[in-house]
Amino acid sequence: MDSNTLTALSPLDGRYAARLGPLADLFSEAGLIRHRVLVELRWFRHLADCDDFEPLAKLSADDAAYIDRLAETFDDEDAAAIKAIERTTNHDVKAVEYWIKDRFAERPALAERSEFVHFACTSEDINNLAYGLMLRDALVNVLDPVLADLDHRLAALAIDHADLAMLSRTHGQSASPTTLGKELANVVFRLRRQRRGLARVDITGKINGAVGNFNAHIAACPDLDWPALAQRFVEDLGLVWNPYTTQIEPHDMIAEAAHALVRINTVLLDFARDTWAYISLGYYAQKTVEGEIGSSTMPHKVNPIDFENGEGNLGLANALLDHLATKLPVSRWQRDLTDSTVQRSIGSALGYCLLAWRSIERGLDRIEPDPSRIGEDIDRAWEVLAEAIQTVMRVHGIEQPYEKLKALTRGQRIDGEQVRAFIESLALPDDERDRLLALRPADYTGNAAAMARAIEQYT
Repeated sequence: MDSNTLTALSPLDGRYAARLGPLADLFSEAGLIRHRVLVELRWFRHLADCDDFEPLAKLSADDAAYIDRLAETFDDEDAAAIKAIERTTNHDVKAVEYWIKDRFAERPALAERSEFVHFACTSEDINNLAYGLMLRDALVNVLDPVLADLDHRLAALAIDHADLAMLSRTHGQSASPTTLGKELANVVFRLRRQRRGLARVDITGKINGAVGNFNAHIAACPDLDWPALAQRFVEDLGLVWNPYTTQIEPHDMIAEAAHALVRINTVLLDFARDTWAYISLGYYAQKTVEGEIGSSTMPHKVNPIDFENGEGNLGLANALLDHLATKLPVSRWQRDLTDSTVQRSIGSALGYCLLAWRSIERGLDRIEPDPSRIGEDIDRAWEVLAEAIQTVMRVHGIEQPYEKLKALTRGQRIDGEQVRAFIESLALPDDERDRLLALRPADYTGNAAAMARAIEQYT
């Protein structure tokens, strides 16, 4: 084990670091610096390619390729060099500008144009776009594939167990039966709805100067259509242009993404808790792993640790996401710096999401339904047929159906013989009586099986 993982302050960079590599590549300090460099270089290239921006001549093919290589080959040593410059500047974005100018100094044609690096930009022009790119890549390339895998697995389980009748529990008490597949389909439906909400979040960006009005741009080149040029640049990065900002992009899109993730996490937290409870009831059997220990003193224990780990980390994720969502869109007047330090924890929030989701994936690998145990409970729960019987009685005009079933069943367990004797006593048409007499608790699942199998139709 890398000694750094033993001494890291955060478990995301310590105990769990191996599970979170793709997010660390994006949201580490090196990742942020790399994206800042990318934005600065792309802005320089964009200005050089703009026919209307006459002060900066077009680049030669070799110089353009050199700039592209600076972005493509940027590594941790380059990031360390920028951090060294920052120790003097005490300004992280200015350090990026100076590093690029140092690289441009190696080519005469670029050296004479180096003052167009960071042209008319405020630091937030670079930062908001860097964070936008990081967030977009994290959501699309790192997080959503894990959600898609969870979705696929849960949907497959819903269909596989569509017919497995299971006792429902409302308020923790026996209730009208369902099927295991239908309960899993409920989770899939909720999860897909929230994933669509996350996918609809526009990752926005701006590059409009110190207070959002292109002041310096227009002072330098008053005849240029700066909003149109800025829009093209932001959209070329793959982001959505925000034309109305102060010094900072207002971070509403981060709040929207954070709240969408909170809702996804809440669905999965609900699922993790329910699964934990079903494991406790024995509805799911847990697979054992050779050499694994469940308790330091009780040898028999097999604990649902992955669902517990998932639940705990979902709580941490949502706490951070909630703060991001409520704090980042609030800034004093045209800008304060409170957002800068908070944005650095976006990666942590997403890290706890990813950690939790993968824990739930591992939990699913280690459980399988136990039909015999599930069947034991539902076969004993004849009282759940009270709902069906009293509803049929209403259809056929029998007085006080609810009250009669309440007297028979409320707060007490009854068996099949008692239920059948009650049905025999009812003044029902023969075919209706025979239909009720043939009904068993496991048959009383409504359209649960059909709904479980139709999950693709409804989503």
